[in-house]
This record gives sequence, structure tokens and C-alpha cells, in this order.
Amino acid sequence: MNRAVLKLLTALALLVCPFLQAADQHADNSNLWLNYVGDHPLGKTPWGLHLEMQNRRSDLGENWQQLLIRPGINYRINPTLSVSAGYAYVRTQPYGELPVPADFDEHRIWQQLSVKSTLFGLEWTHRVRLEQRWIEELNKDNSFNNWRLENRFRYMLRTQIPLAGDGKAYLALWDEVFLNFGGNIAKNHFDQNRAFIGLGYKITPSTRLEIGYMEQTIQRRGGDKWEANHTPCVWLMSAWPFGR
Repeated sequence: MNRAVLKLLTALALLVCPFLQAADQHADNSNLWLNYVGDHPLGKTPWGLHLEMQNRRSDLGENWQQLLIRPGINYRINPTLSVSAGYAYVRTQPYGELPVPADFDEHRIWQQLSVKSTLFGLEWTHRVRLEQRWIEELNKDNSFNNWRLENRFRYMLRTQIPLAGDGKAYLALWDEVFLNFGGNIAKNHFDQNRAFIGLGYKITPSTRLEIGYMEQTIQRRGGDKWEANHTPCVWLMSAWPFGR
């Protein structure tokens, strides 16, 4: 069973291979992400709040890479289907072997569909997300006075394999592919891929901790620069209900 799971996740990751062409410049970076993700039900209603903050660090935590803050609203249609929408703010700083010239901001609106299914005796989550991104553009004189609109499609497949009889400890596996689309995209329709493997533990029925490793492959705008970001990650995830 575990072999079948790993083969399926590997096949998803390999979908990006046709996009991985020889790059003029290639960077290998070592980062560290410290993340909180909360999906908090509002009492006994189908509504909920999504509260998320990601502290993304470069040089294994020594310097800033990005700050992401992503609030939203969830609506549970049934136990296996939910939709969400919200806003995100991202602040990116120069990092790694191919740094951007200066800090820049990004504002996003996002919409999401999440579906749960069962396969190989495991529960799988399929997450589809659309993003409308307003990205601050740097002029030739290193000033900012324009916002570029880009659209992005994301698909994540996630599962977890129990490691103990009580179900508290588990192996977390997921892969997510990002694709750009729209008139402002010329050479990097493939944006990035993230593949994660880690150990998880259910601290309480509504709180989980996951620690693991993510390999992030990014094609930069213009198409001739690639990043391989080797990233240890810590995820604290909560479904603590707000209200009764």
C-alpha cells in the first residue's frame, strides 16, 4: 500500500518535468519556513475562518526571504467538500544566489476548492486554488510605481500514513504544482513545484504539528532563471472552533 502511495505522489511531481528546460542561471538555496495555518469553525455553522502566517527565512533561518499573511473565509458544503476565499499579503526580500534588486510587495485575492477522497485505504485531500496577484514592479531606476496583474492556478494532492495504533503520529506527504496563465505571462507558464515529506503529530484533536522537508523548484519570470530551494519546514495547524 505504501509503495502505491509513493508512486502516485512521485508521478504527480514528475508532471513538471516537461517544463524543466536548461536554464541560463540556476541557484541552489537553503531556506527555513515556520508556518501557522488555522481553519477555525464558527460554532456549529458551516462557516469558518482561515488564519495563516508564514515566516519564510533564507540561509537556513539567518535572513528574511518572505512574509506571508493570508486570512480568508471557509464554507463547508458537506464533510468532504469545502470552498474558501480570501486575501493575502506577501513581502519578498532579496535572498539566495539570484536575489531580486530590492524588497517588493504583493497583494492577492484567492479562491479555493477542497475535496477529500479515500484511496488505498488512506484519506486524500485535493486542493485547487486560483489566485489573482498584484505584484509591485521595479523600474530601471529601482523605483516602484506600477503593479503587474498575474493569474495563477495551484493544485495540491496530500495524504498522511498513520505510524502508530492511536493515529497520533503519521507520515505527511504532499505535492503542489503552480501554473501561471493570462496575458501578462510570456515565458514562465510553469511557476513552481513544492514536494513535502515530514512527520506529523496530533497534539490534540484540533491541533497538529508537522516537521519535515520541502523541495521547491521555481522558474523565475523571464524563463531563464531557476531556483532549487531546499527547505526544512515547521507547520503548526489548528482547527480550534471559535464559539459553540
